[in-house]
Amino acid sequence: MPRFKLIIEYDGAPFVGWQRQENGLSIQEALEEALAAMTAERAIVHGAGRTDAGVHALGQVAHVDLEREWEPFRLGEGLNALLHPHPIAVLKSERVDSGFDARRSARTRHYLYRILNRRAPLALERGRAWRVKPPLDARAMHDAAQALVGRHDFSTFRDAQCQAKSPIRTLDRLDVMRDGDEVQIEASALSFLHRQVRSMVGSLVEVGVGRSTAGDLKAALEAADRSRCGPVAPASGLYLARVDYPEAHGGEFGTLPSSPANAGEGDRAKRGGGGSSIDQAANSAK
Repeated sequence: MPRFKLIIEYDGAPFVGWQRQENGLSIQEALEEALAAMTAERAIVHGAGRTDAGVHALGQVAHVDLEREWEPFRLGEGLNALLHPHPIAVLKSERVDSGFDARRSARTRHYLYRILNRRAPLALERGRAWRVKPPLDARAMHDAAQALVGRHDFSTFRDAQCQAKSPIRTLDRLDVMRDGDEVQIEASALSFLHRQVRSMVGSLVEVGVGRSTAGDLKAALEAADRSRCGPVAPASGLYLARVDYPEAHGGEFGTLPSSPANAGEGDRAKRGGGGSSIDQAANSAK
């Protein structure tokens, strides 16, 4: 049975999330219905990250098993035609071996959170970023974020409904950068707890506006107490940006810059790394 890997972009606003649910249309369901219309097969699409309602994707990865062979380009083109008018796009389709699993084979998941730090309401970016009106100190946010990097008990930043067996996770990267009015937070890890990224972002904003300090954030982490978490950031600013895989399973999709020396200060042109930025383009990380 041939297996195909799909790279998918979507606007999460109209959907109840990635996973099929009884209370509305999910991205998974929309893809599976398009596949059924094209192939006359009832196949299950398995995603690398089960994003929440309202969370977007620049590079979600999924795999699907079909009963017959398809030319990958034709499969992607057909799905895009049938997905219209849903805001979902198959960016790439490729044939992979049966050992590839979009979720289990993943090495690193990269999330991007976008904040527009201005008083004016969002017009073009409504539903695609979080507007925060008070001035944010992105440098203070970045410095505070480094206390969260590493292997910790993230109970403070774990949603009460999280079904993970353990709150222990290893956070590989948590960078905060400013580019004009936009503050971007980039988080990378093998996996995240439910709403971990949005919980961390909300607490970092508290640091950015001066309501808490880097020491407060570190103490909140060490307390392993959900009540010590700041407000949870809204889903609209969060993007599953990319999922990395070992070279045997196709390597990386896209390129992330290395951690910038000027994190928190803006001017993306000064940032390290030779590839495109994460914004050009978990598990339930969100």
